[in-house]
Formats: sequence, C-alpha cells, structure tokens
Amino acid sequence: MIKGAIFDMDGVLVDNIRIHIKAFEEMCRIYNVPFDAVRLNNMAGRGNDEIIPAFFPEAIVKEKGVAALSAEKEAVYRKLYTNEIEEVAGLTSFLAALKASGVRCAVGSSGCQENIDFVLDSCKLRPYFDVIVSSDLVTHCKPDPEIYLTALRKLDLPAESCVVFEDAPAGIEAARRAGIEVIALATTHTAEELQKKGIKEMIINDFRNLSPACFNKR
Repeated sequence: MIKGAIFDMDGVLVDNIRIHIKAFEEMCRIYNVPFDAVRLNNMAGRGNDEIIPAFFPEAIVKEKGVAALSAEKEAVYRKLYTNEIEEVAGLTSFLAALKASGVRCAVGSSGCQENIDFVLDSCKLRPYFDVIVSSDLVTHCKPDPEIYLTALRKLDLPAESCVVFEDAPAGIEAARRAGIEVIALATTHTAEELQKKGIKEMIINDFRNLSPACFNKR
C-alpha cells in the first residue's frame, strides 16, 4: 500500500489547459504578440518563468517583468475559469478513499499559490491535502524534480512509498527524476499523444476506476 500520493494541479485536479490557453491568448492580444496554441500546449507543466520569455518579446519582458506578466496572466485565467471550474471526474471520491486509508496527499504544482488556492477552494478539495508545494516555494520548476523532492520532504516519506499523478511530459520527467512512480492522466494530452512522447507509465482518463486497493502491491 502506498503511504503518499502527490498530485499535480493543472490537468490533474482540474482539466483546465484550454483555460490557460485562452488566458495566454488574451495576454497576447493585450500586448499585440503573435499567439501559438500548439507551442503553448507543448510547454504544459512548465513554469511561467520559462513560458513567458518564450512568448513575449524581450522588450516587453524587460519593461513589465516576468513576475508582473505572470501575475496578470493568472488573474485573467482565474476570471475566465471562475464560473465553469470543476474537478476531474472521480477525484473527490478517490481522495476521500485515500484519506480513509491513511494515505497522506500533497499538491505539487508549477502553478502559483493563488491558483492552487483558487482550485482547492472552488472545488472544496483543501481538506484532503496535508501538503501544498507551489512554484513560490522552489527555485526550479518542472521538469526539474525540486517540486516533487520538496513534497516528499514535507510529507516525510521516501520516494518508493509514494505515487505521482501527472498529465504533462515535463511533470512526468520531474517525478521520474525524483524517483517516484507516475500515473499519467490523458487530459492535456491524449493517451496516444503521451505514448508518442515516450510516456510508458500507466495512463488513465480520470479517477473513477481508481481506489487504494489498486496500490496494495506496495
């Protein structure tokens, strides 16, 4: 049986990549910058400190600053998502079953704390998580393993007793580098797309068919 479960947020707790894409599209419109949805989708799981300099001209980044542009974009995202946010199917039931089984849960996300708070509170998920690790707490975002290593430290659990739920290749790579088993969600990318990207881990569509019993081998 596993002792800890670590969940990415975007594409795992909520299937929200289309809203992030809309928010970046709006930001590009505001700053009169060409928008490339395919390129953005391929950068899923990475932090804004990497995405924003890749999308916005150097002059705009220097004038506004990455932090300010990031905060502006995330405010647009939350406004767009407020009235339609919902959890990935089966999530609450699975989290409740994990909690009842004594499994400690963490959020490990490249998102900012404001976005994590927004998701946890909007979907009423906060009671199920013992630990929250956001991009604000680390120096390096995914695919660097720092977020997941930090989550392990805060959970006070070894990597081999935990599992990570991820949707993006960058996050899956981060979990691999932290030495944690991964289960991939086909949300941001389809199962076929994940396989083409070299993902050989177990792939699920949502949490409806999962239970703590699935991990009894641990």
